[in-house]
Amino acid sequence: PPADYCGGWMSFYVALGFIGFVTALISDLANLLGCCIGMCNAITAITIVAFGTSLPDTMASKTAATQDQYADASIVNVTGSNSVNVFLGLGLPWMIASIKWKLTGRNEEWDRRYAMDEDLAADVRSGPGMFVVKAGDLGFSVGVFAVGAFVCLCVLAVRRQYLGGELGGARVPKVLTATLLVLIWCAYIVLSSWKAMEGYCSR
Repeated sequence: PPADYCGGWMSFYVALGFIGFVTALISDLANLLGCCIGMCNAITAITIVAFGTSLPDTMASKTAATQDQYADASIVNVTGSNSVNVFLGLGLPWMIASIKWKLTGRNEEWDRRYAMDEDLAADVRSGPGMFVVKAGDLGFSVGVFAVGAFVCLCVLAVRRQYLGGELGGARVPKVLTATLLVLIWCAYIVLSSWKAMEGYCSR
């Protein structure tokens, strides 16, 4: 709908609905593709799904970087988007699931999923039933991501100190910075995929 309808709120909510639909579609298609080519769901999630759902953020950051006088808008877009993904994208579904299992309690579905799962503690398996999220290889991936994020922040700080700005500048340092950031992303993909193949995907 036009942006002037209902003060712009109708357009906002319709856009959110389309974003949710497209995100779900990308996730399902990526999982189907991973199944067809024999790729583990964990690897599919950190490669195809993550890349597909992050492209809009990449384009928004690029637009902000080229149109804004400072780099703040593009960098804040990245950090803000990831904050929403982590705190709202994980927190809201987990809260809903926790309420659901608290209300329904232990049932046949819960027993089928977790009653014989030896990865869970004995008191959880024999308990009244609760929302369970198995960590898998999350700790390793988060650690690799944290190291990569720290390196990125250091690069931005060095650029500000010695080049006068976080983004842009002369061609050589600009290309070197972009190459380094891409290599950090590739390192994260390789290390997280390796860990997933060693653990979750090998089961």
